[in-house]
Amino acid sequence: MATALKNLSSYNAEDMPDASNVAIGIVVSEWNSEVTGPLLDGALNTLVKHGVNPENIWVENVPGTFELPLGAKYFAEDGDVDAVICIGCVIQGETPHFDFVCDAAANGIMRVGLDYGIPVIFGVLTTLTQEQALDRAGGKHGNKGIEAAVTALRMIRLGDELAS
Repeated sequence: MATALKNLSSYNAEDMPDASNVAIGIVVSEWNSEVTGPLLDGALNTLVKHGVNPENIWVENVPGTFELPLGAKYFAEDGDVDAVICIGCVIQGETPHFDFVCDAAANGIMRVGLDYGIPVIFGVLTTLTQEQALDRAGGKHGNKGIEAAVTALRMIRLGDELAS
């Protein structure tokens, strides 16, 4: 999806499931906190807006995006959450570090979801510049934290529907 063609905060609110009995873990990278902070706020506000009790939302910080999969695994192993949202931001620099971190985070987050059978959401920005990251953390392209929360709730609903 090309973000330039879509606002990350746009979704059909009428299509959202009842989330009053949902528990969510959120793992947030401390690296690039000027970006991950607004992403977290977007996710939290959206979850509460759609009925998640704030007492059923747990937020834990990890040092960077590379550590998100292990943080997600800790939540999944605990078994008290219906989904985990991973929030991070990797901005391309002058070395291949960007590629290694992005690849490891994406594959690790996917693996935790598949291994534990719960939605583990990739709320990670992978941008070329700081400006692009800020544009997607509440700026002109919306807030990927909102998108991550919506995705978590919809995936929980899908799992529930298919299990019944």
